[in-house]
Amino acid sequence: MNLFSHASFSSNEPLPLAEKLNWLRLIRTDNVGPITFYKLIEKYGSATEALNALPELSRKGGRKKELKAPELSQIECEYEALQKLNGDIVCAADPLYPLALGATEDAPPVLSYIGDIKLARAPCLAMVGARNASLNARKFAQKIAGELGQAGQVIVSGLARGIDTSAHEGALTSGTIAVVAGGIDVIYPRENQKLYEQICAQGLVFAESPLGMQPIARHFPKRNRIVSGLSAGILVIEATLRSGSLITARMAGEQGRDVYAVPGYPADPRAEGPNKLIQDGAILVQRAEDILSSLQNFSGGTTLKDSATQTPSNLYAPANDIETEPTQNTREIILQNLSQMPVSVDELINACHLTIPEVQMTLLELELAGRLQRLPGNRVALLD
Repeated sequence: MNLFSHASFSSNEPLPLAEKLNWLRLIRTDNVGPITFYKLIEKYGSATEALNALPELSRKGGRKKELKAPELSQIECEYEALQKLNGDIVCAADPLYPLALGATEDAPPVLSYIGDIKLARAPCLAMVGARNASLNARKFAQKIAGELGQAGQVIVSGLARGIDTSAHEGALTSGTIAVVAGGIDVIYPRENQKLYEQICAQGLVFAESPLGMQPIARHFPKRNRIVSGLSAGILVIEATLRSGSLITARMAGEQGRDVYAVPGYPADPRAEGPNKLIQDGAILVQRAEDILSSLQNFSGGTTLKDSATQTPSNLYAPANDIETEPTQNTREIILQNLSQMPVSVDELINACHLTIPEVQMTLLELELAGRLQRLPGNRVALLD
């Protein structure tokens, strides 16, 4: 199934370069996140047309200052710099885009990559855990990553210290994918420069952020959803209860992925996360076979749990269903029913007694105006 109804977005052919660069311009525009991006493409058929519509849409949503996308020259410079690194970009409508990731509701519209992009369409398993992991945990992570790799799994992780590093090292010869939080040219932590270079040469590195972007706190949850989204399941080895690894495990569960955990000694705070996951239903892992025997027949996203989120192609109304132009009265009704407390879009539609297209278009205008934020679970809330 094509991601979009427009004929030029065939799943068998890559987007033309000019349209790819406009995808980058659109997703790099203020107030345009993945969900809004896909809604714009659904409505206008291409990023080029969506870019033309942005100023008027944001004005209708109440924005005073004109909403402008990055200049094409800026995006062209970034793309040329990426190519000098032997990298490229892949868009969600391209045939090489990872199928599993494309089945998540907020799949990144554009990813930068260096390495063998075909690895992302092989069976993938994510491994995450503590940055300050114990020696035994790091040894176990490296060993099980190697065993899973030999069994045909590509190991996905985040290139962080500790478990991430060990997982990548264990799977270097069989296939590993690193998803970085900053720009693809920003190596973090610096101590992993050699490992980064090895993965670029032997595996695959993905980044959603622009080149040169230093990773900051808010980038890591976005990175983590890609780690879990690429994978059939996620294995957690040592993690505190408040760690990013547990957030990634939660995201994996919401995406319909299997969650695995290695139990630990109860007195060690790093065991609290995996032990809690096991209590909550995660699959206990002591050896690679525990994972291999429970994995579904999952091949690059072609088979997902029934609870997995919908793809961008069916998450939103078809293009011809969102052509309705909201009236000012419609906008006022929707604003009256919104607040800073999150509400599901379905509840909003029922409360307003309006059509789905009217509500969708009004929410789109409000978000582009910077007045609305989208939250997980198809929820929305007004910003301050």
